[in-house]
Parts: sequence; structure tokens; C-alpha cells
Amino acid sequence: MRARLFLVLSLIVSVWVSGVSADEATIRKNLTTRLPSLAPIDEISKTPLANLWEVRMGSEIIYTDDQGLFVVEGQIVDLQKQINITQSRIAALTAFDFSALPLTDAVIWKQGTGERKIVIFADPNCGYCKNFERELSSVKNITVYTFLIPILGGDSPEKTTAIWCAKGRDLVWRDWMLNGVAPMPAPKDCDTSALERNIALALKHAVSGTPTVVFADNKRVPGIMTAAQVEQKLGEINFTL
Repeated sequence: MRARLFLVLSLIVSVWVSGVSADEATIRKNLTTRLPSLAPIDEISKTPLANLWEVRMGSEIIYTDDQGLFVVEGQIVDLQKQINITQSRIAALTAFDFSALPLTDAVIWKQGTGERKIVIFADPNCGYCKNFERELSSVKNITVYTFLIPILGGDSPEKTTAIWCAKGRDLVWRDWMLNGVAPMPAPKDCDTSALERNIALALKHAVSGTPTVVFADNKRVPGIMTAAQVEQKLGEINFTL
């Protein structure tokens, strides 16, 4: 009897697994065929709603039926639990892991011991970034990692490249942000691959504005902060871990 029951359960699981795989393959094939401009699909998974599937491209999410014949753009909200499922999912996908950030791709400067660390996404033409840089000047024992992302248009790409390629880029960055001293043009043979990675990093984590601040506890703050606010936040983090 036990052996028979095990066989029946095995058959049920086998059918269920093959059904899920077939649905995923069908969805991928139909969406790719019908939406040739769709970004590469990274993941297809079921949602709590019957016959509704999540399709993920990077940190972007759309929904579709189990055949990939219809597309739904919007958010799923669990009214019983009062949870926005879509927002929670995107927040998880775009969350930061401070310890995994490629800090060598950042402009780095420090004050005092530098034991307290923060990351900033900034554009050299961002006025709020310049104000924030001034605020940081009065924060003690800090290391600042700035990922340059030229998102404001104009000559932001040229300035970003010039700063990154400068000898002593930390001093050139600070001189521009605090004193308005323009960087010298970048040499033609400068390796700017780090700046390309910075843009990809910002997109991955849905950084859409500057400054965006990331603390060592993985919390992000969009927009400018005062020195006092930075001090308060840094005081909440145990940097001895």
C-alpha cells in the first residue's frame, strides 16, 4: 500500500513539474515571438493569482497568462494582508548589498580615520550633489565612495569622464564640486569601462536620481541629507562588524 501511494504521489509531482516547465517554455516562446522588442527574460514565476505569471527582465516586471498571450502592466496588491506584492518584489530585486558593491569603480575620499563608510551615486552637474558634498565636509571619520553616473545630460558625460580619468581624481572631484574648478579634458586613451559599469549598477538597483545615498546597513536615501542627518544615520550602524 505504501509503495503504491508513493508511486501515485510521484506521478502527481512529475505531472505538476512538467506542466510548470511547459508553461514557462510556452510563455517565453510566445512573448519573445509577439514582443520582439522585449528585453531578455531573466525569470518566469507563478504569482499568488491563478493562471497569472510574473515575467522579470532585470528589475522590470510584467505579468502574463499561462500561455503568454496577454500582458498586464501594473501592480498586484494583497488586500487581505495589505501588501503591495509588486512593490515588495521590486524592492527585493533592487536592494543593495553594500559588501558586494564594486567600490574600486568609485571616486574615493576620506576624512579622519575613514572608518565609517557611505556610497553616493552622483552626477557632476547635480546641484543637490554639490550641496551634499559640502555637508559631508563636516562629517568626521568617514570614507565616501562616489559612483559617477552622468544622467543629467548636457556636458555631464564629458565632465564625468574628465574627472574619472584625472590624476588624483578624488581631489579633482572635490575641487569641482566644492570650488567649481573644471577638470581638464580626459586623455583619449583613458579606460572608462568603470563608468559603463556604474550606469549598469545604477540601472540594476533602480537609481533614478542624484544624489542617492547607500549606507553600510544597505539602506538607501534618495536626495540630499544634512550633515546632522548623516551623522545620526552613521551612529546607528556598527562598523566593527
